[in-house]
Amino acid sequence: MIRVMSAEPARPVRIHSGVLLTYCFLAMTALAPAGVRAADSYEATIERGVPAKMRDGVTLRADICRPKADGKFPVLLTRTPYDKNGELEFCLKAAARGYVAVAQDVRGRYTSEGDWYPFKYESQDGYDTVEWAAALPYSNGKVGMYGESYVGATQLLAAIAHPPHLAGICPNYTPSNYHDGWIYQDGAFEQWFNESWTTILAENTVNRRAESGSDPLRWSQTLPLWSYPVLETPSAAGLAPYFTDWLAHPDYDDYWKPWSIEDHYSQILVPVFSVGAWYDIFLGGTLRNYGRLKREAGTEAARRGQRLTIAVAGHAGDGTQAKVGAVDFGNKLPFDLNEEILRWYDSLLKGMGNGLDHEKSVKIFVMGKNDWREEDDWPLGRAKATRYYLHSAKPANGLDGGGTLSTAAPAEEKPDQYVYDPNDAVPTIGGPLCCEPGLPSGVGPEDQRPPEARGDVLVFSSPAFTQNAEVTGPISLDLYVSSSAVDTDFTGKLVDVWPNGFAQNLTEGILRMRYRDSQEKPELVNPREIYHINLDLWATSNVFLPGHKLRLEVSSSNFPRFDRNLNTGEDQARGTRMVKATNVIYHDESRPSALVLPIVP
Repeated sequence: MIRVMSAEPARPVRIHSGVLLTYCFLAMTALAPAGVRAADSYEATIERGVPAKMRDGVTLRADICRPKADGKFPVLLTRTPYDKNGELEFCLKAAARGYVAVAQDVRGRYTSEGDWYPFKYESQDGYDTVEWAAALPYSNGKVGMYGESYVGATQLLAAIAHPPHLAGICPNYTPSNYHDGWIYQDGAFEQWFNESWTTILAENTVNRRAESGSDPLRWSQTLPLWSYPVLETPSAAGLAPYFTDWLAHPDYDDYWKPWSIEDHYSQILVPVFSVGAWYDIFLGGTLRNYGRLKREAGTEAARRGQRLTIAVAGHAGDGTQAKVGAVDFGNKLPFDLNEEILRWYDSLLKGMGNGLDHEKSVKIFVMGKNDWREEDDWPLGRAKATRYYLHSAKPANGLDGGGTLSTAAPAEEKPDQYVYDPNDAVPTIGGPLCCEPGLPSGVGPEDQRPPEARGDVLVFSSPAFTQNAEVTGPISLDLYVSSSAVDTDFTGKLVDVWPNGFAQNLTEGILRMRYRDSQEKPELVNPREIYHINLDLWATSNVFLPGHKLRLEVSSSNFPRFDRNLNTGEDQARGTRMVKATNVIYHDESRPSALVLPIVP
């Protein structure tokens, strides 16, 4: 049975998978491996709304699931802006395995006091909460953290404050820098994510304001009765001040630097288990966290303790689905993320000999081949950087153009050009997107032939492969470009073309030209001057099967995933005037534009 104690008013319980509060702990323990189940099988007790006072006097509230047994247990902590009720399923499973599971609403969200402002308080509140959790009477003093997306940020920001009792973190689907890789990407504003995420967050802010301002007696003398207001509607002003702050700080400045994980890797002193996905919006940061923490974490144990798993999913996918977007990756893809987290902590916090120490530190799902594979490290040491040069015997505009890719360097060739009109931007179709509802057109792999049919998209394709060709690792696009405008964007997209013509997007990137040299000091371009630029297309792992083709798309927009560059050089957040830009890609002997791929022998 599960015993429930509450220190807060009763509220509806919402759980990710429809699990009821009366969920039987035996059903949860049945999911554990037999060996673990025999050693760790507990009834659970739940305390709801347990208060924790932060250093500035603000009270945050948490739900605690723990074994109904004597003794002290390690703590697994999650701090979320998405309602702690949604964590009950994992908490019950963890309690049945012998953990104290703590789910806390972060400052200004749901049951916790204070004002909500992303990132601002997570280091100090994370530190205070870890130390509070370590001191609970049923805690053994070891605290691990877990969770995905922003909940990954609450872990990393707590870790850079290095609370003494933090023993490990498991940040899933989360970036390394909240300027580049969350709000912006190489200078472009992540418009769809930022607007949809802010709207989702604002719903709770509105509800909290309405509840705090609810006072029926205040209007009891209102006449006529017809005019009784029922509820004071909160003003939209100030609902999300952080959104306008993000727009006011497009450069990487002192607003962002205190929260940058990349600038504070040496302050992380604990092992980190990072989980990501090929079509996740934060993939680049997840890979960067793993690679740089292996080199830069503040202790040898932390550097040796890095682990990485990359699946196939959209943002924060739970790993249970074989089909992602328009592609079925087969029955080998699904995995139990919760079980992976608990297994890691069984080894780290309990010292259980569950075989984890004999496994390689990196586990990736290889698309095309559609199978999991363990690796010694990331990037793969055996992958060879190979340049696929851009060519065109006739203009490369659209699917019917003459753009090709090959490993042969170009001789004398004419450049390709197109007109980028911000008022008719290339639409986003699939790819790394967040958040529902109302995504533009699918998530993850989707057919890219509609945008490839446009004249403002340059299409470069290889001949069909005659044998398997594996691309696994970081990907970049080395371009020589010019523009008629003082500022514009360049985009790149890597595509696997199936024998039936289906064009599966693999990974993509963008560069705003004013940030070509620095994200701290933007500089406009000189119209028609040729610049040598590099686009980071992040990474993938894909086997191009026989009969498949390698394809590259080059354009200047991917909207509404990214905001449209208006081409005027004005402040993007306030600009309304648009101009068309003629953008040119050069690929000749002296300016050999190329796609750089990590080819695995």
